[in-house]
Amino acid sequence: MMPNPDRRMLGIACGITVIDQLSKFLVLSYLGFADEKVIVPGFFKFVHWGNTGAAWSILRGNNELLSIISLLALMGLVIWRRHFDGNTVLGACGLGLLFGGIVGNVIDRIVHKHVIDFIYFYVQTRSGREVGFPAFNVADSAICIGVGLLFVLSFQREHAAPPPQPETEPKAE
Repeated sequence: MMPNPDRRMLGIACGITVIDQLSKFLVLSYLGFADEKVIVPGFFKFVHWGNTGAAWSILRGNNELLSIISLLALMGLVIWRRHFDGNTVLGACGLGLLFGGIVGNVIDRIVHKHVIDFIYFYVQTRSGREVGFPAFNVADSAICIGVGLLFVLSFQREHAAPPPQPETEPKAE
């Protein structure tokens, strides 16, 4: 028996929230604030950075405002989930990832007063300067993947063949 879409969404959201918070607990346990642990020199390291803004630190210093916006977005997504094809497997998975990611980051904003970011990819230039992608976390990844799945679903729906029209028999005169 297949779980209903709402159960699937909830299961995925809870799983993402737990994995996100567990990973952040490990960061808090093993890395001091602003510490770094190089995993692959010149490419990848774990960091312990705080972000009071949104993606790429946009709106930095607006933690409370972003908490409110996130909660409103979460409520809107839950209320209007059927408009995002939440009744399909792909839609339920995408929304579940979004819900879990939003909840994970909101927990950080409330408890720590910033989002804990710890995954950092970078390259070392010849001059020794580091150029990196902004640090992120499990919740951020879930949000991006969830949005990506919803875009794929939207694209599929938009390019789907129109439903077949019922054949009508010619009227006898």
